[in-house]
Amino acid sequence: MANTLPGASTNRRNFLGLVGLGAASLAGGGVLAGCSKDPSAKGTATNAQQAAGLVPQFKDSTLIQPDVKGIRPMADGYVKYPTSLVDAVSEKAITSGKPITATTPWWGPAPPAGNKLNEAVNADLGGAINFSIQDGNTYGDKLNTMLGARDVPDLTCIPGWEVNKLARFSEGVHALFEDLTPHLAGDKVNAYPLLAGLDTAAWQDSVWGGKLMSVPFPTDAPYPSVLFVRKDVIDERGVAAPTTLDELYEFGKKMTNADKGEWAFGDLWWEVQQICGAGGSENGWLKTADGKIVNRMELPEYKRAVEFMARLYAEKLIHPEIAASKGGDVTTLFKGSKIFMYATGGGSWKETWRPAVQVNPKFNMQAVKVFGADKGQNPVRWRTRPAILWTFVKKGLGQERTQELLRVLNYTAAPFGTKEWELQNYGVEGTHFKRDASGSPVTNDLWVKEFANQFVFLGGRPPVVVGGPDIPTYAADFVNWGNDASKYLETNPWDGIKVETPTQMAAIAQPTEDKITDILRGRTPISDFDKVVSEWRAAGGDAGRDFYAKVLADNGR
Repeated sequence: MANTLPGASTNRRNFLGLVGLGAASLAGGGVLAGCSKDPSAKGTATNAQQAAGLVPQFKDSTLIQPDVKGIRPMADGYVKYPTSLVDAVSEKAITSGKPITATTPWWGPAPPAGNKLNEAVNADLGGAINFSIQDGNTYGDKLNTMLGARDVPDLTCIPGWEVNKLARFSEGVHALFEDLTPHLAGDKVNAYPLLAGLDTAAWQDSVWGGKLMSVPFPTDAPYPSVLFVRKDVIDERGVAAPTTLDELYEFGKKMTNADKGEWAFGDLWWEVQQICGAGGSENGWLKTADGKIVNRMELPEYKRAVEFMARLYAEKLIHPEIAASKGGDVTTLFKGSKIFMYATGGGSWKETWRPAVQVNPKFNMQAVKVFGADKGQNPVRWRTRPAILWTFVKKGLGQERTQELLRVLNYTAAPFGTKEWELQNYGVEGTHFKRDASGSPVTNDLWVKEFANQFVFLGGRPPVVVGGPDIPTYAADFVNWGNDASKYLETNPWDGIKVETPTQMAAIAQPTEDKITDILRGRTPISDFDKVVSEWRAAGGDAGRDFYAKVLADNGR
């Protein structure tokens, strides 16, 4: 999946029409026993023990032993494709005859309306799912409009990094979406057995205000970003991948030639922060060795990252389309040898590499081995939440329709090694792919046009990293990179606690991010940095610090 870089989209705003929701809007849902927290604009926290009675009872649905074992929470890798597939869902999920509406993101060209892949999966489901596939880079804007108008489809996919920017989400989620606890808690999930195969921690991460509010998409890797390089190009030019911040800068100088339309970099912001050692896996918060709660923006390592990125932009080592306010299509630039290194979510590795190698067989996209700013200095690797995306069911559709939608999400949760997984990921044999001598699917141009992860993003499934004959080293490359990076994963003091961000914190997140972006891109002088941090603290940062400290204290940490 494309756990695309959090923070990459622009103009994420608050929940517009939801900011006026009060207690009356949330009537009809008391707090379930075992969870003591009401939905609140002040922010709440539910720990794993409190959520235990709300989530499905786990039942492992793994069918095939991996070729490359991942160090958890890194998913396992599969180099070889199974020679026989299991039919996991024998009955049609959609029985009402009524079309289902769904909104999902996609970081690439929108697929055509007439879509044979959609038609094939819909036929297997027994009915039509009508997708509204939105540009992932501006998905937050679409959510703001949709949620603010309280006009949501039957199924809504919301990435975790968007949730973090939505003010009063802990209230809005109860106003707009169905409480799934009565349908899925404990052994109730037996009616949807494939959903029981999703990781328990991801389910616990799907609890808001004492209720199970969504179906999670468990992360396939714990890393919110990966630094990618065009290895085929740098090998050809004799340029080494960087191992320090200075070497990263020198890479930029060597690989930039504006006269030839070549720039070294796309955006590297999230990676540079981690290279410099600015921690903060919990929405930017961390606990220092002396027990203080600080935000990464207050660290000297963060300021160093700001200064380094501002230098890259000032010296025009980043492609001008990326430097523009709206940004450019980074994958197109990367595939077209217009840039040679950028940071994005690990899930985009396969989605970028696979179609690119069909056009350019030499194309080799690799993850740069993680490194610290100075020789001998370790990086800090942030850790994502157990769920990277959530799928929400529209509230008030009635029990039968809700159950039908959960049957659809049960279908999408089919694990690797099933016919359902293959159909959703590769389409129809002979139409979207053919098999090589080993039986592995080899996709074609139609698949590239019609596949937008639409059914993959629709609901979660047990995560796996699967390669193919066109990118034969991919599974091992990704899992081995992730296993190495795991040595530097930051310890999150709030791990196992579902923290619902206070309204005040969520409301200042995007405006502050915009101010930092202005500094990085030279629209505002670096000398304004300390002022931005001070304004952030006054507008809600200090209150957020008190909130996060209290969450730890309340949980005995």
